[in-house]
Amino acid sequence: MADLPFGFSSGDDSDKDKSGRNPGSGGEFNMGDLGKLFNQLGEMFSGAGSAMASGGGGAVNYELARKLASSSIGFTAPVSESTSKAVADAVHLADTWLDGACALPAGATKSAAWTPQDWVDNTMATWKRLCDPMAEQVSSVWSTALGQGGPPEITAMAGPLMAMMTQMGSMAFGSQLGQALGRLSREVLTSTDIGLPLGPPGVAALMPGAIEEISEGLDNPRSEILTFLAAREAAHHRLFSHVPWLSGQLLGAVEAYAKGMKVDMSGMEQLASGIDPASLMDPSKMEELLSQGMFEPKATPEQTVALERLETLLALIEGWVSTVVTNALGDRIPGTTALSEMLRRRRATAGPAEQTFATLVGLELRPRKMREAAVLWERLTEAAGIDARDAVWQHPDLLPSSADLDEPAGFIDRVIGGDTSGIDIDAVIAEFEKDIHEHGSDEGPVDS
Repeated sequence: MADLPFGFSSGDDSDKDKSGRNPGSGGEFNMGDLGKLFNQLGEMFSGAGSAMASGGGGAVNYELARKLASSSIGFTAPVSESTSKAVADAVHLADTWLDGACALPAGATKSAAWTPQDWVDNTMATWKRLCDPMAEQVSSVWSTALGQGGPPEITAMAGPLMAMMTQMGSMAFGSQLGQALGRLSREVLTSTDIGLPLGPPGVAALMPGAIEEISEGLDNPRSEILTFLAAREAAHHRLFSHVPWLSGQLLGAVEAYAKGMKVDMSGMEQLASGIDPASLMDPSKMEELLSQGMFEPKATPEQTVALERLETLLALIEGWVSTVVTNALGDRIPGTTALSEMLRRRRATAGPAEQTFATLVGLELRPRKMREAAVLWERLTEAAGIDARDAVWQHPDLLPSSADLDEPAGFIDRVIGGDTSGIDIDAVIAEFEKDIHEHGSDEGPVDS
């Protein structure tokens, strides 16, 4: 698990500090030490006035993130009309081939060829949903630790600093997010490259610049690489468009992970004593401040469950996409298997940008059992057919568990036998009827 942001430990630390106190426990307080700590924090924040005033009233300064990402990207030429047409043709062809390998209908209503800046602009709304839970929890836990449960004198001393700490946290998250997005925008190949629906609903987006760069090291014709990636993008959109609970489950796992955050007062002390106040005037220094090794990667049981849930769901998505794309393209594009393996290795080894994002959000957005998930979907397809395989996505309780990925035979037997013992049928029917009543039985495509 990656280091956690902004002076936090994700678990209760039973180790005592040198004075015999349990950091963050709200137990015994040394007023002299705490007063010195607040004096250090006050000096640190007093030098950050102009930087804090640069905007961003929430837990993350997204305007700063956008500016830093754009600065990191620099100038990029607009995508040519011929390239945009090639992308559109590849998506259309891929969707046509996917029709014979997938029971879910096409989910992309529009195709797009994005520059890195387009990627930042079109995915920022989703990054807000991903980053806000962690950043808000950071702010909330600090406020609770310093403003409640302690002597009134401590609350009085801490109070004036909370607004400044919130602003610094907003800047720190914004700076690191901007740096990460700037890097990721040059690495990703499609809008769903990290397994999440980052872009607008129904928009199948490819990144021609990054695709051209990765193609230089491969023997496959560029047209085949483009069609292969278009098929992966189109397959992702079939899932995200026609499995309405899927996006909520992914984001819910991130939120559940964030809620397990625990304050680490020793990290706060290091933060106060180890930072040069002048460095806060330069937002580009904030990323360095967040990666100086002052965080402890311990997980609470709740976070472990949320992390396993997210990793399993990402693995199931990636395994299903790999299976469907291989079945659709295998006889038409000879290099499909090799390209799939290349992407699997690429996802398994997180680059600098993904590591930066892992520090920011507090967890790694990559599946750990992607190969096992692909094997399960392949065997289920052979044993039960396409329709039965894709019907598993009708409800989250029907999906394989992490244990099923290790031992798929039992899960396949349950699907073939129609075992629904783990599902509350009445609840499923009630939920379905509620959706019909609220939204109608035939929703049109979502406009972007």
